[in-house]
Amino acid sequence: MESASNHGYEETDILQALRNAMVVHDLDGYVMVVGPTTRGELIEVAVNRRDEIFHAMRARPRFL
Repeated sequence: MESASNHGYEETDILQALRNAMVVHDLDGYVMVVGPTTRGELIEVAVNRRDEIFHAMRARPRFL
């Protein structure tokens, strides 16, 4: 999860977004989830097939 925090999101916010997923995209080798942080900001979180979180940032329009 360390690399997922590169955009300044805490683990709490990343897990909150995953637990409250609003949109899920099944992509090649990973899943992109869009959900709200604890402050209500929509972020995208990528999780690989081994359930490792490797990406988190403000949700881009193409994933909304």
